[in-house]
Amino acid sequence: MGQNNYQGALQQPIGSGFDATSTAGDVITGVDLTGKIAIVTGGNAGIGLETTKVLAAAGATVIAAGRDIEKARKHLEGIPNVELGKIDFMDPASIDAFAESFLATGRPLHLLINNAGIMWVPLRRDGRGIESQLATNYLGQFQLTARLWPALKKANGARVINVSSLGHQMAPFNFEDPNFLHREYQTLQAYGQSKTASNLFSVELDRIGKQFNIRTYSLHPGSIHGTELGREASLELFQQMGFVDSEGNLLPEVLASLKTIPQGAATTVWCATSPMLGNIGGVYCEDADVAELSLGSEGGQHGVKPYSLDEINAKNLWRWSEQITGITFERADENGIL
Repeated sequence: MGQNNYQGALQQPIGSGFDATSTAGDVITGVDLTGKIAIVTGGNAGIGLETTKVLAAAGATVIAAGRDIEKARKHLEGIPNVELGKIDFMDPASIDAFAESFLATGRPLHLLINNAGIMWVPLRRDGRGIESQLATNYLGQFQLTARLWPALKKANGARVINVSSLGHQMAPFNFEDPNFLHREYQTLQAYGQSKTASNLFSVELDRIGKQFNIRTYSLHPGSIHGTELGREASLELFQQMGFVDSEGNLLPEVLASLKTIPQGAATTVWCATSPMLGNIGGVYCEDADVAELSLGSEGGQHGVKPYSLDEINAKNLWRWSEQITGITFERADENGIL
């Protein structure tokens, strides 16, 4: 069935020919998605909106799923091949309802793009007591993917794309206190943990999904100008991070380092459509290629930390996720179906 990406065994660039300046339109050139069905969460704004538009333009039928249907309708008006769906990752019942609605259509699902995410938010919890970034950025991915598993299997050649972040380098997953019940809440620690979880989920899901011809990828889209990700962040936080001046204006050197939204969507679209990934999965990607491992104790500007691809961490997170959600995937190991 091919090698797994535990410990980053497959984490090395494959020579895609693209780079940080490539756009979503660049990486999908020549790809025909006619007859394919895609779901893009958070598909009504930012890089999710760009992803939806580019996939639809290539012929896919795209369901853009988000919390605000009216906002989605406004942003996607007049674009063919797009359907709208309502989903709120802070509400597990909403996830189930969305998935049930899609499954009722009987269609296969070729591309599930778990794009929705939040960042720089104050401490909030969902109805289960799960910290909001962990609930939105990871557990929502886990639950939705599990509920849509029958449709992904039906596609006989599906991909699951989990939008992660370089921010995973800010924190490993804290199995002892994932919801900040016994430690001081730090929003960037919570964000980093949620993105580490997304990477661990991806490497394990790829191992489980290969038998059904379902491959999974996680990715860092880049630091992007013009999204809504920082809408709740304080001016003081951006100043502390050295992003803005005293009046809240982006510093020129920071602005010059940011990607445009079409560039920010490129790695998502590349992971979803590139034939170069046909025989590889479970990898973390950036700049429309497979990323390198980021070794050493300090974080860097590129690459993926081994702790977010670790086999023991991945299996422990999977068990924790099943316990929290009450969901069990159909999967296989060396002894067959579990």
